[in-house]
Amino acid sequence: MTPALFVSHGAPSVALENDAYTRALAAFGSRTPRPAAVVVVSAHWEAPGPLRVNAASRPEPIYDFSGFPQALYKLDYPAPGSPEIAAEIVDRLAAAGFPAVHEIARGWDHGVWVPLRLIFPEATLPVVELSLPVPRTPEQLLAIGRSLAPLRERDLLIVGSGGIVHNLSRLRWHEKEAPVDEWARAFDDWVMNRVSERDVEALAAYRSRAPHADQAVPTSEHFDPLFVVLGAAPGARVRTVYEGIDYGNLSMRTFALET
Repeated sequence: MTPALFVSHGAPSVALENDAYTRALAAFGSRTPRPAAVVVVSAHWEAPGPLRVNAASRPEPIYDFSGFPQALYKLDYPAPGSPEIAAEIVDRLAAAGFPAVHEIARGWDHGVWVPLRLIFPEATLPVVELSLPVPRTPEQLLAIGRSLAPLRERDLLIVGSGGIVHNLSRLRWHEKEAPVDEWARAFDDWVMNRVSERDVEALAAYRSRAPHADQAVPTSEHFDPLFVVLGAAPGARVRTVYEGIDYGNLSMRTFALET
């Protein structure tokens, strides 16, 4: 069965870099059996109302960031979309009690195309993006993941793209290899331990149970894709793809859940 993947996508500039993180993502893409398609829930697409599923046949990259090198704005990721898979996802979500609609006007945010460009640089696999609901709870996101779980049996890779520790106000942007803040390490380790133990109940209550949660997750959009991945891969074992913290406290932890 195709694994599910949680990827910490970091700063958009990783698309231009060659380091241990980018090489680890490339190695995952080359060593993992090739999926039939990729379904992504990204921190950078939040939408109220019904869930939105990108059904465009050829979405274009969105450069939803500023202040980075000009070369970044020239990168492309010309993978196809899949209206057929999008329609199936809409039906599955509706059957699980989550009204969903097709989205054909939106491109792919950098939470989609930046990590996929590192994992599958050939850009030939169909990609479908799913929005995060607003408002939302961990329990809802776990249920959304469960509704998508059967797709893994058909070789679809389900990806949550975000970050375990993501607090832009605390980053030391000019020092990528800055010493790691202990509060960031403590939260990152706590989360990974709970994931390894499959303690979904504790993870869902991270606001009250995890150390330094308010610093590590000041807003939840980067953390929340984790719950979709956990719901999509119940009982799976964890395989670390990459472990590391940049700029003092930006977790780049990436892992696969394999059944």
